[in-house]
Amino acid sequence: MTHILLVEDDPAIAMSLKVTCKREGWQITWLDNASGVLPMLHSDEAQTLSAIILDVGLPDGDGLSLCQQIRHTAELEHLKDLPIVFLTARSDEVDRILGLEMGGDDYCAKPFSPRELVARLKAIWRREQISAQQYATEDSTPSHNSHTSNGAADNLSPNPMSGQALTFECQSGTWYYQPLNYSLMWQDQKLELSNTERKILLTLLQAPNQVFSREQLLNAVTDYPDHRLARTIDSHIKSIRKQLASIDASTDVIHTHRGLGYGLCPA
Repeated sequence: MTHILLVEDDPAIAMSLKVTCKREGWQITWLDNASGVLPMLHSDEAQTLSAIILDVGLPDGDGLSLCQQIRHTAELEHLKDLPIVFLTARSDEVDRILGLEMGGDDYCAKPFSPRELVARLKAIWRREQISAQQYATEDSTPSHNSHTSNGAADNLSPNPMSGQALTFECQSGTWYYQPLNYSLMWQDQKLELSNTERKILLTLLQAPNQVFSREQLLNAVTDYPDHRLARTIDSHIKSIRKQLASIDASTDVIHTHRGLGYGLCPA
């Protein structure tokens, strides 16, 4: 059964969401404060979670800090890819930007329709499912043989040492992606990426000769792009580069094309 953790201090909003989610057949765990979130996530109950709906403004804390803790707490490694959707006040655009930068997958601005929130959650799950199926299909197709052309990858191929994993051969080296657990590896080291960061990097890896605008990358990582927030892509790219540099500071993986966007090939 789909299990949602709802963290919202407004009882009216919480009750409305609970009714809508229960109509979908979803199980709801409701907390009205920040202090109860981490203990719940450390419990056995958290093993069944499908997503978290997290209010940015809580009486004893804030959802942004909670999201950051969830994404970067070692004991919660198994939840690092759990979709998180923020609830924000309509006027707080800075909260929306920070939420996406800190590892949130999407947001709903208050006031909102509960049906819209349900649709956004379904869109996140659908995108993950389609991506997994797409990579699995690519992996099982015999004609996809790995080769390098002019230092860049022209296609994807299965990694024979990693079951369903895919291999990307690029100028920066060999990358492995395992869709079953969303694990992306470079230089034999696993990258600790948020959902959004992983999707951005996979988008670039699948078309290494292409330059992607911020808007194109935003479209690639969400079904509900707000193009006013396209600049958040810069923050995600910065975060990805920082992690890649911690593995190999001598290799420039993602190149900035001024006035255009980002790509894996230099200008």
